[in-house]
Amino acid sequence: MKTYFLLVLLAAGQVAAAGDAKVGEALFKRCASCHQVGPYAQGGFGPQLNGIIGRRAASTKDYKYSEAMRKSGLVWDEKTLAAYLRAPHDVVPGTSMRFWGIKDEQQVADLLSFMRTLK
Repeated sequence: MKTYFLLVLLAAGQVAAAGDAKVGEALFKRCASCHQVGPYAQGGFGPQLNGIIGRRAASTKDYKYSEAMRKSGLVWDEKTLAAYLRAPHDVVPGTSMRFWGIKDEQQVADLLSFMRTLK
């Protein structure tokens, strides 16, 4: 019985972690006041986010990053992005990003699913 319960919990976590890119795209509208995506994206109040997954932090040329971000040494893989979306100031203390984070794990998964589509 314990094994069955554990399997149900694990399966539920995997469903939540899958994410929905369409929902993530809608959620991204909150981010769009600072970040651009798409063929004409450029840095503005925040850096453009095309190709963010796999990209080295502070590596785009059209945005002036904080010293903390430049020195972070991060590469934006999904695990790091998820942690940053949850609590940016915990992942990069001193970041200039004015965002308190997302506590809802499904929303994080949905945003990551959308970010995977950004080339």
